[in-house]
Amino acid sequence: MSARRLAAAAVFALLALQWYWHAWLAPPERAPDWLVASLFSLPLLPPALAFLRGSARAALWGGIVALGYFCHGIAELQASPGSRVPAGVEVALSLLLVFASS
Repeated sequence: MSARRLAAAAVFALLALQWYWHAWLAPPERAPDWLVASLFSLPLLPPALAFLRGSARAALWGGIVALGYFCHGIAELQASPGSRVPAGVEVALSLLLVFASS
């Protein structure tokens, strides 16, 4: 598998993870789950659309966006014992995306 395809797969996997995590696995108590899931997946939409259009810079933007998800995953690993599995998956996918885009 090429690095570009690996980066695209990581972007779409991160996008799916955000919906699974924030809408079904651990829905928020005080806000609508669809709103939280949408807000968490919003930064991934430009790289995902760029991959769908075949843009040459899609992997670059995906890697830049993944750094924020990496930080979020590390913070959740330490702060929320109940969300350690999805947070670990988020960290792993973010690292995969950063390394595949470089």
